[in-house]
Amino acid sequence: MKLLEGKVAVVTGAARGIGRAIALKFAAEGAAVAFTDLAVDDNAVAVEKEINALGVKGKAYASNAADFADTARVVEQIVADFGRVDVLVNNAGITRDGLMMRMTEQQWDMVIGVNLKSAFNFIHALTPVMVRQRGGSIINMSSVVGVSGNAGQVNYSASKAGMIGLAKSVAQELGPRGIRANAIAPGFIITEMTNALSDEVKADWARRIPLRRGGTPEDVANAALFLASDLSSYISGQVLQVCGAMNT
Repeated sequence: MKLLEGKVAVVTGAARGIGRAIALKFAAEGAAVAFTDLAVDDNAVAVEKEINALGVKGKAYASNAADFADTARVVEQIVADFGRVDVLVNNAGITRDGLMMRMTEQQWDMVIGVNLKSAFNFIHALTPVMVRQRGGSIINMSSVVGVSGNAGQVNYSASKAGMIGLAKSVAQELGPRGIRANAIAPGFIITEMTNALSDEVKADWARRIPLRRGGTPEDVANAALFLASDLSSYISGQVLQVCGAMNT
């Protein structure tokens, strides 16, 4: 039997990168997948087709995850279309890097809104659904910089540290209702975002990673699959670092 057979998962920001890998991994393991992105563009349509090709239901939704009312509307539609939600992966995220002394208020607000408030919005909207079901797994996508910080990324680091605090608090609040919440903290993962870096910068990152390579979106997706499945039924309130021992 597949690990997520009969379950319904919601993955935010899944038209590309880590979110896409998670959506496809969940679908391959039997889950029906509702996923969101800012717009249902060609990438989102392609992911929807890939999910459906795996023999499970997949549907893309346009969502401004940072908007509280819009998120409630999207979740209401997802529940109407899928009937239930067993897994939520809060993956939507952006970067607007800059040194503290030069960072604008807009850079700060955008990153906190998309990365952290979006997770609150989706958890808030889905809590009544999971409470009625008396079960669910919530996975917040954090980062090693949310654990250890990083110069030039005060907004991103703060948002990702917030994802950890949010998961730990939700785990304590909703644990009595059978709902688990954890965070994944990826390290240097090879995606479109990191591919834009120079070869020199990427080589420097690799030298600092004990496993001597960057991670792949599939590495992160495998960790998400574990936390989404019943294999982790007694794991809640934890942070799983997927970083090749870069952050120990």
